[in-house]
Amino acid sequence: MKISIICFTLTGQQTGEKLKKALEEQEHAVSLYTKSKYIPESIKESTKEWAGKQFESADGIIFIGATGIAVRSIAPYVASKKTDPAVLVTDECGKFVISLLSGHLGGANELALQAAEALHAVPIVTTATDLEGKFAVDVFAKKNNCHIFRMKEAKEVSATLLAGEKVGFYSEFPWEGELPDGLVNCCGLRDENWISENEPGTNVQNDNQIKSGKQEPETRNEISSETDLAAMEAKLESASDLFPKVGIAVTIHKNCTPFLSTTHVVPQAVALGMGCRKNKEAQAVEKAAFTCLEENQIYPQAVACLASIDIKKEEPGLLALAEKMGIPFETFSSEELLAVKGEFTASSFVSRTVGVDNVCERSALKAAQDRICLNTGRIPERNQTKPGTRRGGEHCRLIQRKQAADGVTAALVLADWRIHFE
Repeated sequence: MKISIICFTLTGQQTGEKLKKALEEQEHAVSLYTKSKYIPESIKESTKEWAGKQFESADGIIFIGATGIAVRSIAPYVASKKTDPAVLVTDECGKFVISLLSGHLGGANELALQAAEALHAVPIVTTATDLEGKFAVDVFAKKNNCHIFRMKEAKEVSATLLAGEKVGFYSEFPWEGELPDGLVNCCGLRDENWISENEPGTNVQNDNQIKSGKQEPETRNEISSETDLAAMEAKLESASDLFPKVGIAVTIHKNCTPFLSTTHVVPQAVALGMGCRKNKEAQAVEKAAFTCLEENQIYPQAVACLASIDIKKEEPGLLALAEKMGIPFETFSSEELLAVKGEFTASSFVSRTVGVDNVCERSALKAAQDRICLNTGRIPERNQTKPGTRRGGEHCRLIQRKQAADGVTAALVLADWRIHFE
């Protein structure tokens, strides 16, 4: 984490230096600031202005001083638990460490424990799931490098567990480890109107599709009226012992709603392969990518990387798309792409032009197999994989074959990703 510490007294500075050293030994990047007329090199700006800058650049902020100073300084910048940095407060003597803001997603609770251990202080963590030792969906998402969507429903997950009731768990992916207490495996349960077989990448109908009567392929029965919808909801109500109303779905699909209240945990497990004419407009490339994702009801945040052939490594439209999506752009030689095994949508024109019969499908599959880490979804720097880290494996599969429109091609591959429970 990139951590900024600020202190206000000489005693606080000593505590800050001790904490800085300890956190750096744990591989955090730490900067120490002072705000006092009695300390040389004190910052000139106000504490509130300093806090605003740190909210933009730091992963964690630690105030060494009164809690009131911290609260007043950060108040204008607090926006969302999904984006706010971790904020801690410790007294100048280092006796107590308070997790003040963004305890789960921001990592403040974990950082508070680290800081308290370094200072031999008492950690103060007030989030209910931590105090009760309950499963926390936001911590689970963070540790698995997943995005979390439907935060209102996520609050219902915590409330349900704290009330001593069960929460459903559905996943499009396999997992390692045991389900935590309070979660019920609903992957094996099947209601023909709500959930399909436990196959990776399987969609589940959502409320909008049910109301509109939209029919999904093969596994769906059409809900033809509001009466049918009411009957189905009544059926779920009566079957709540088997199928909880509140649940978590580990999914890449927007329309995966196996529970009446479903929190989405979305892994970065998809590789987006693309090809295009030279100097194709960025707008056209972007449209092709997002159309491909939307037609498959896939979250853009599920995409781990953009892939293509190496002659496109400087293609402006592809570079702009990767930058907009905040993902790496991976390219491969024609020889590397030809070596990828599988059945692909071949084009003799593409083969004559670039030396390989398909770019988008092959590059997406190559990226998913070689670059997406099986246990994190992250894309490491080349040749810098940590020991024990595995790639996406040989079980990656095309979930969208080549789509071509306006001089742009796109394809999607799902990596062999999995969940980890500690």
